[in-house]
Amino acid sequence: MPIWRYAMATLPPLALLLSGALWGGWWAALALLWLTLIAAGLDQILTPPKAKTRHSEIADPLSVVLAIGHLSLLLLAARAFGDATRGVGETVTLLLAAGSFLGQISHPNAHELIHRAPRTLRRLGGAVYVSMLFGHHVSAHRLVHHAHVGTPEDPNTPRPGESFWAFLPRAWIGSFRAGLIAERRRDARRRGVNPYAWYLGGGLLCAALAFWIGGIGGLTGFFALALLAHLQILLSDYIQHYGLTRRHLSNGKWEPVAPHHSWNAPQGFTSYLMVNAPAHSDHHMHPDTPYDALIVPGGAPVLPWSMPIMAMLATMPRQWRRIMDKRAARVMERTAPLNPRPADGSQT
Repeated sequence: MPIWRYAMATLPPLALLLSGALWGGWWAALALLWLTLIAAGLDQILTPPKAKTRHSEIADPLSVVLAIGHLSLLLLAARAFGDATRGVGETVTLLLAAGSFLGQISHPNAHELIHRAPRTLRRLGGAVYVSMLFGHHVSAHRLVHHAHVGTPEDPNTPRPGESFWAFLPRAWIGSFRAGLIAERRRDARRRGVNPYAWYLGGGLLCAALAFWIGGIGGLTGFFALALLAHLQILLSDYIQHYGLTRRHLSNGKWEPVAPHHSWNAPQGFTSYLMVNAPAHSDHHMHPDTPYDALIVPGGAPVLPWSMPIMAMLATMPRQWRRIMDKRAARVMERTAPLNPRPADGSQT
């Protein structure tokens, strides 16, 4: 699939946000428009990514540009939030647009980077998460979520019927603890500094930089951006695994991760905007596959709408369950003959 489509989807809002943080005006409003209404409209017109067998040589450089742009945006945004000459509307617009960028582009891009083989890329992805005060996600996602997805051992897999607002604190606290435990187990087999020291220390450094650059306004805006990022990161976990659990096989082990354990959202524009993260089944089965080579396997569960629209619905538990519970039940029923006992221990 042409890598330029990813660039055309992700770079314009970054350029608009950097302009808005530097000079104010309507730039941030245009970025917000791009990430919302324009994205929703283009999803109806453009075709989703198609399968590609070879990783593009410029896919990684695009990820690096987006990561560096993210870090630059946070610095400039802190300066803008501390600028007393900016109006309230201008500041709020920048906050909402930058927050949307962090959730829809920075998070999927950092997620891609922490799975890449070169250590430099993994560290750059980690730096993006640290700058959003969510550094523990690097350890929890790679060491816990991918190993235990769809089981009670994974804090980031929603429980049956669990609302997002119940999932949110449980997943945040649970993933922090589970990642820390996993890293301590690794420390027992090797020497070195626990990465949680970097996650926490780096987060404090980022907050200090925001205060130094933008004063109390810059620090407040930085914390608000981090909050918006956390909500969207956990929303993506909630949406992509809701109602889909692995079951015990007759030998007592968990069934292998399969396409039916993740929801996918192959849309014509937001798939490119979110660095193909909505092709989630393939990612869980092949975590090292670069984003531009991911596909949606045949028969994999597909969400009724794009990820941003599903994220809005997930914040409304009654509407969410009305739309998703029957869909998830049909997926599990279709695969039930392969899996005698569900993850919660009940009998099918």
